[in-house]
Amino acid sequence: MTFRAAALVTGANSGIGKTIVSRLAAAGYDVAINYKADEAAAETLAKDLLRHGGRAIAVYADIANSKDVDAMFEKLFSAFGRLNALVNNAGVQVFKPLLDVEESEWDRVIATNLKGCYLCTQRAGRHMKEHRSGAIVNIGSGCNKVPFPNLSGYTASKGGIEMFTKSAALELGPFGIRVNCVAPGAIDTERTKKEIAGFADSWARLTPLRRIGTPDDVASAVQFLLSESASFISGQTLGVDGGLFAQPRWPDSDYGI
Repeated sequence: MTFRAAALVTGANSGIGKTIVSRLAAAGYDVAINYKADEAAAETLAKDLLRHGGRAIAVYADIANSKDVDAMFEKLFSAFGRLNALVNNAGVQVFKPLLDVEESEWDRVIATNLKGCYLCTQRAGRHMKEHRSGAIVNIGSGCNKVPFPNLSGYTASKGGIEMFTKSAALELGPFGIRVNCVAPGAIDTERTKKEIAGFADSWARLTPLRRIGTPDDVASAVQFLLSESASFISGQTLGVDGGLFAQPRWPDSDYGI
């Protein structure tokens, strides 16, 4: 029997997460599709990914809730017996000026983006430690490098994810577990199309490669960091932004943001 690695992707029934889990299934992984909302979309995706010849399951969990996370991992282990790869992708944001952000909104962003990353990494890490191997990729953001106005909670959570990635890499490395972060720039998704008019054109002008990214650009980076080709890479943040956040702010120039 051919061995198939198993991967869990959180927030995987839509957006970038859907592309990541689809790419991993096509690459030969058995995949667990985590969702919090829209069970039908998750179940439909799981059925569709069976065409790649492996196993695919949809697993509900509010990743900010430890009991939900424990139940999700129990279902995953029951289905696959093993977890080789984790992608902490699920995230939310509240677009508001700092002075107007409600405490409940702040709590929801931090709980989902940062606490959820901690809970899933901890559960996966305990399992991977027993097998002395595993790879984890956390999805960060351009605001890992620069602050975003009107996204104070989101910026704080993604900055926290970058440092959590480094800390987790230091602690889990001796057990053969690698932990990295992928930080997307301006990415063309259904959400960004709806939220910001002219999103693609405006951000393409600011990006050195003169285009915005696609979900597949992000998924490619994730797949690489999970693979044996990245076996000596850990504790790093890989920007998938076309050079957007590498550039300084230059006066009287076509470059910079």
